[in-house]
Order: sequence, then C-alpha cells, then structure tokens
Amino acid sequence: MQIPNPEQLILIDIETVSQKSDFSELSQEWQALWEEKVAWQLTDEISAAEFYQKRAAILAEFGKIVCVSVGYFKTEQGALQLRIRSFSNHNELELLQEFVQTLQQIQQARKIRMWFAGHNIREFDIPYLCRRLIVNSMPLPVWLDFQATKPWEVPLLDTLQLWKFGDYKHFTSLNLLASCLGIVSPKDDINGSQVGEVYWKLNELPRIVEYCQKDVVTVAQLILRFSNQPFLNPEQIVFT
Repeated sequence: MQIPNPEQLILIDIETVSQKSDFSELSQEWQALWEEKVAWQLTDEISAAEFYQKRAAILAEFGKIVCVSVGYFKTEQGALQLRIRSFSNHNELELLQEFVQTLQQIQQARKIRMWFAGHNIREFDIPYLCRRLIVNSMPLPVWLDFQATKPWEVPLLDTLQLWKFGDYKHFTSLNLLASCLGIVSPKDDINGSQVGEVYWKLNELPRIVEYCQKDVVTVAQLILRFSNQPFLNPEQIVFT
C-alpha cells in the first residue's frame, strides 16, 4: 500500500454544530429551505423540527464549524512525533481566518507538497471547510482548491477510502476501524451525536476540542498501521 511520507501529511478533523440551537430560531424562509432540503428523509414519526436537531450540523448550508484540529508529523531526535493544534471559536469567521493563516505558514515552512489526511475527509471535512469558507466570504486557498484536479491527483489521504479498497458501498466508522486494527480509542467522554448538545446546552467548547483532537490522534495511528510502522506512544504526541 503506497502512502505518502508521514511528514508530508496534514491531519485534519472538524467538529460542526447547527447554526441555531433550535429549529424554531430559524426565520420562516430558512425553515422552508430546511423542509425542502430534507423532505425526502422525513417520515410520519419525525418532523422537520426534530430532524433539524439530528442532521443540521452535518449540512454546510445549515451548520457551522466550531473546531478544527490539525496534526502533523515531525522527526525529533530520530523519533517520529505528532504535533496537534486546534482552532475553536464561537465566531466561525475568526476560526477559519486563524486556521488558514496557520496552514499557509506550515505549507511555506515545509516547502514540499502537502497531503491532507483524515477519516472520511474526502466526503465530509474538506468539502465542508470549502463551503464554509465561501459562505464567510473568504477566498479558497490554492491548497484546498481541487476543482480542476483529476480525482487520482487530489492530495487527500482518506483512511475510510484506504479501507474500502474500491468497495464504494462500504462505510466503516473511525471507531470501528481503529478497534479492528488494534488501536485503543482515546475517546472516553462524548461521541459525535452529542457534540450539538455539549455546545448548545452545556456551552462546553473545550470538551469538543478535546474530542476533535482525539480523532486526529486515532487517524495518525491508523496511518502508521497502514504503513506498517509502530504506533505512537503518549510521549510522542504533543499538543501545542
């Protein structure tokens, strides 16, 4: 299995929530737009308002990013090290501005072609990031603009795609894949379905940041596993 040098990778994970805490807070126009968007998914058992609580966060038109965690590998004294930095903010524009500025600095410092890595990053994290950049009237960085790139030349390493082996109907969660490959999940607090509640009801953004960072650690271990390299020990993981 051909995988880029770990030091070429920028590991990314994002956490998203709905733009409003409740469907009733949307304007009439946006309530109608939501109902139109999800009409085919509604049933007699679930209303548009109830479905908003469950799914709005994962749709870039109705959600927002509250945390981006970025990881990169670096060799220190002959040993591989994973450095992780997170960007979190209730103000999405400020979060994205800081994220883009930092990524530009990393790209310039490395002076090599960088690959983005993550789990389901091709279908979720990268498209969501790009859409929210446009919504916030920010220019799309050249290193995120893949529109004119041939599919096989897009610099994305997706651990979900690696595990699919060409089976396009197959989906495996990050937790399941990590467990299958002998990686102990570091997530011991919340799960993805609880992020909205932790944000809107408990106002505990730091918990979401910690959850996001743990996903980056898991992806890093998966990449090393796919590369037949030893796992990182806790001393090799640095949070900056």
